[in-house]
Amino acid sequence: MNPSTALARVLVDELARCGLAEAVIAPGSRSTPLALALAAHPGIRVHVRIDERSAAFLALGLARASRRAVALVCTSGTAAANFHPAVLEADQSEVPLLVLTADRPPELRGTGANQTVDQIKLFGSAARMFTEVGTAERLPGMVAYWRSLACRAWAATAAERPGPVHLNLAFRDPLIPDEPGCGDEWPEPLTGRADGRAWIERPAPESEPAPATAPSVERGVIVCGDGDYDPIPYLALSMATGWPLLAEPTSNARRAEAVSTYRELLASPRFVTEHEPELVVSVGRPGLSRQLLAYLRRARRHIVVGDALSFADPVRTATDVVPSLVPPPDATPDTAWSRSWQDAETAARAAIDALLDGEEALSEPRLARDLAAHLPNGALLFAGSSMPIRDLDAAMSARCGARVIGNRGVSGIDGTVSTAIGAALAHQRDGGGPGFALIGDLALLHDQNGLVIGADEARPDLAVVVVNNDGGGIFSGLEQAGHPDFERVFGTPHGVSMERVAAMADLPYTRLEWATDLPKTLLGEGLRIVEVCTGRADSAALRRRLQTAVDRALEG
Repeated sequence: MNPSTALARVLVDELARCGLAEAVIAPGSRSTPLALALAAHPGIRVHVRIDERSAAFLALGLARASRRAVALVCTSGTAAANFHPAVLEADQSEVPLLVLTADRPPELRGTGANQTVDQIKLFGSAARMFTEVGTAERLPGMVAYWRSLACRAWAATAAERPGPVHLNLAFRDPLIPDEPGCGDEWPEPLTGRADGRAWIERPAPESEPAPATAPSVERGVIVCGDGDYDPIPYLALSMATGWPLLAEPTSNARRAEAVSTYRELLASPRFVTEHEPELVVSVGRPGLSRQLLAYLRRARRHIVVGDALSFADPVRTATDVVPSLVPPPDATPDTAWSRSWQDAETAARAAIDALLDGEEALSEPRLARDLAAHLPNGALLFAGSSMPIRDLDAAMSARCGARVIGNRGVSGIDGTVSTAIGAALAHQRDGGGPGFALIGDLALLHDQNGLVIGADEARPDLAVVVVNNDGGGIFSGLEQAGHPDFERVFGTPHGVSMERVAAMADLPYTRLEWATDLPKTLLGEGLRIVEVCTGRADSAALRRRLQTAVDRALEG
């Protein structure tokens, strides 16, 4: 066996022993040993994508939904650079990812050799761990090095702060396995530990850190931001104390106990003035609305639940950081404070629903509300950045039984389609229900390569619901909207029907116009595109009317 093949096979075998079950490959020559080793391993499901950026976001979606690291493989040069956006998202959203970049051997670097760039620490501080693996040598001790390195890398993806790990692997020719009997004998066994055990085994932590006790105050608020954590303790804290729970959609805490209209409530100056908090407890990464961030600044005390070294505090108001929090022993849920929030939620919810129900054609807020409400139990909803996630935040009622995720670490629109496909594949492999994605037209156009899937590749049951408002809808509600160059520089109209994109990828297509047709449209199967055409100016005006309706309901 030649050295490059030996390195790849040993590394892949050890990663599988550690728990690797999924890998994404972007084809290339220098990564041939890794690609062949992964494709040959019976315990690893391999996905192949021709676009490195789409491949990286596919791996991100697989890892996010499964909560397990996914291997991501490419050749040298710009291929590795195209992984960078997904690596940044994995870093900020704490998604485990194992990035394996093939490289030219050292003697070819800095010589003008083809397809050779500096890949050392290519992803900078976004990687939890980086190792220049070095070229394989036919020497004793190589197997122990490779297997122990695989275990260290795997553990680093899921350490106290999960995230991406980067191994840069230089392969010398030959890149394909030797013919039987043609290679020199390896100087030591290539096999791992007996009984399929990992080279290095780590015991699970024996105990969790002791929780802190919440202070005994009446005017407390719980903020659940984006993140993959258990929302139950915060729902329990809300029920025990009567503190309102303000839950972003991707917190998966917007259940019966949550205030679903907090975005509109906190945009009402009178309501905010009358509801000054003594205490805010936050978990996850809050930051979906300016109103919520402004409200965090009003708290006299702000307790963040999270890791002491990497907690989220976007407005720098944290006064305490604790690993977990339990209610005070004298907690009283029925207070004037809790009743005032409940009354406001009831009034605001009725105002929002009445206005949206009066729209027969599907508006962007109604689409978000109705899609979330009609998801079957066990479903997965991927929320695109920009306006889709904000419309869910503004209009989605409290519900349980479905999982909502999105790329909220860096909140870009790149890789949206591929991440949603990867998340749906992992969700359904683990026994979950159908997948849905609510995204914008620019996000689809930005990642339409993610729809190009080979005939032999796994495809998810995923309805990609695309809001087509012919451009960047989020800017219509921002300060830029009044600028003379707005339409060209920010609106960016493209004139592309999503039916043409579906035809390019040979996917089923449906155009949805009426709200009453949404439930039956969602009953389809397989990967498909559903287009809803709206107007940017009309949608911005509707959102203003929603806020006005809530303000009037609160006054009444």
